[in-house]
Amino acid sequence: MDNQDILQRIQTLVQEEHDLREQPQDAGDGEAHQSHAARLRKVEEDLDQCWDLLRQRRAKADAGENPADADARPISQVEGYRQ
Repeated sequence: MDNQDILQRIQTLVQEEHDLREQPQDAGDGEAHQSHAARLRKVEEDLDQCWDLLRQRRAKADAGENPADADARPISQVEGYRQ
């Protein structure tokens, strides 16, 4: 996976995130609401993971290292970063 592939994945996830946020929430159906919320949370986590991988690849390239040596970090690690 190269930087262009990662950017394409990010664009796809951003579009899905926007679509999910625009969908009306039916407060009467708890299961559907939970499913929607879980999918949105997963998309947000995947986005953070993709951005982290892209940053790693760019940092390696800037340091003269091979960007292909960058690996996606676990979501638990990426989500634990301080903003």
